[in-house]
Amino acid sequence: MNYRHSYHAGNFADVFKHVVLTLLLQALRAKDKPFCYLDTHAGAGRYNLLGEAAQKTGEYREGIARFQKGPPVPVEMADYLAAVRAVNEGGELRCYPGSPRVARHLLRAQDRMVLMELHPEEAQALKLEFRGDPQVHVHHMDGFSGLKAFLPPQERRGLVLIAPPFERVDEFDRVVIALQAAHARWSTAIYAVWYPLKDPQEVKRFYRKLAGSGLRKLLLAEISFHAMPGQLYGCGMVILNPPWGLDERLKRLLPELLARLRDAPGGARVEWLVPE
Repeated sequence: MNYRHSYHAGNFADVFKHVVLTLLLQALRAKDKPFCYLDTHAGAGRYNLLGEAAQKTGEYREGIARFQKGPPVPVEMADYLAAVRAVNEGGELRCYPGSPRVARHLLRAQDRMVLMELHPEEAQALKLEFRGDPQVHVHHMDGFSGLKAFLPPQERRGLVLIAPPFERVDEFDRVVIALQAAHARWSTAIYAVWYPLKDPQEVKRFYRKLAGSGLRKLLLAEISFHAMPGQLYGCGMVILNPPWGLDERLKRLLPELLARLRDAPGGARVEWLVPE
């Protein structure tokens, strides 16, 4: 529980995660019926990029800052960048929206959010961020426990984002177990699991666990740079029950996203880990 996302807010992994998140929310918005968004590790909601933590690492400079100028971005990124602009009046990049604030930007009047955060200071900041918002429900609790407590919601449609800090050695195993249990409770939802690329062997074991989990319709999307085991060299998202056509959209978008994020060579990968 020592992880503080303020040091990493707006980095390349955040950009990737939130671009994919907006694509998933766009798909849910395509139908009039309400949906519920659940975030198991919601964080603080927004982050000060001019504060001591973000300035100490400067990671946002190799992430969201790269989109402040340059050639036009793909149309698929428009909603994501609009969510970033919404927390930066005047156009200067001062703040970065966490996943809850990005999702809130895309909620309609009939939709709602359930947010969980275990770190006490982050949870308090999250409650203040959405104070008085009737569409947002914030809970200071473990996100994996929250999946048991809040699923299924009253809505049949929805999205669950699972993005733990991966500080624990068994985090990948916990994710697979939580995903199986959550799907058993709410099988019609979209589930998006973000994960870091640090140890290639550990990630391969994660793939094998997912492939043998009994879950179907698992789409994998990743961006990576030159492999440096032990350091964050990329990240990915496994999506259970992805919207129709998401794989093709990601195949078009991720190479452009990768090129914008890094001057050095890298790779983008989109494939079905488990088909229907």
